[in-house]
Amino acid sequence: MSTLTPSFERYRQLSSTAGDTPVLVIDTQATPQALLEAAQQRIRAASNLLETFYCLCFNQADVKDIPHIVNALYLLIQDGSDVLEVLQQRLPKQN
Repeated sequence: MSTLTPSFERYRQLSSTAGDTPVLVIDTQATPQALLEAAQQRIRAASNLLETFYCLCFNQADVKDIPHIVNALYLLIQDGSDVLEVLQQRLPKQN
C-alpha cells in the first residue's frame, strides 16, 4: 500500500483510491471515536452485504454481477481497514 503523503501529515489517501490524485482521504486528526465509527460503518456494510448474498439463491444471479459485488465489498473492507490502521497508529503503544 502506498500513500502520497507521509504518515505524519493530516490527510491520508485511501488505498482504494483510483488514479494519482487522492479524492477521498482519512483525516488522521479526527477523534478516535469518529475513526472507529467510520471503520465500523464500512465493515458492517460489507458484512451485511455478504450475509445477504449468503441467504440468496445465486441461480437467478447474472454472472456480470459478480465483479460488481466483489468491487463493492473490496472498497468497503479496504476503506474500513485503512481507517482502522490510522486509529491503531494513534493508540498508545503497549509493552
